[in-house]
Amino acid sequence: MTIIMILLAVAGGATLSIQAAINGQLGSKVGVFKSAFLTFSVGALVTALLIFFFEPQHALSLMDVPKWQLLGAMFGVPYIVVMVLAVQRIGTAVATVAVIFGQLTMSMLIDNFGWLGNASIPFSISRLGAVACLGIALFFIYSSSRTTVPQDKKTLEKRAVNE
Repeated sequence: MTIIMILLAVAGGATLSIQAAINGQLGSKVGVFKSAFLTFSVGALVTALLIFFFEPQHALSLMDVPKWQLLGAMFGVPYIVVMVLAVQRIGTAVATVAVIFGQLTMSMLIDNFGWLGNASIPFSISRLGAVACLGIALFFIYSSSRTTVPQDKKTLEKRAVNE
């Protein structure tokens, strides 16, 4: 079951990269906030249908849980807005690796200190090594995209002028 959950998480990450690339393009044409609004509107509709058809009954409702837990819903907004802006300027790969670097760093802090009601999982050399490797990967992906993106933009501009 653990392998299935890891594979599902990898697939979820892949869909986030696809979403970021599409939203970056959409945001450049219709605006960042309209793109984010569409994402949340469609997401709310699909989620409402999933709740209606598939959600089992729970002992508590959203109004019964500690109020601080409802704040988690607000953290999706800056993610979507930042990704729509970032993908347009630095590309999907760099933006995605940067987000994963931030996620990994914060999740290790949450694990280590047991913040937000989560179980405590202490830092280890291998966990710190993973963050360092991802930081190095971010550096190399960013460095390689800096030299290729301007050429690609120039090519696109030349094509647009010629058409």
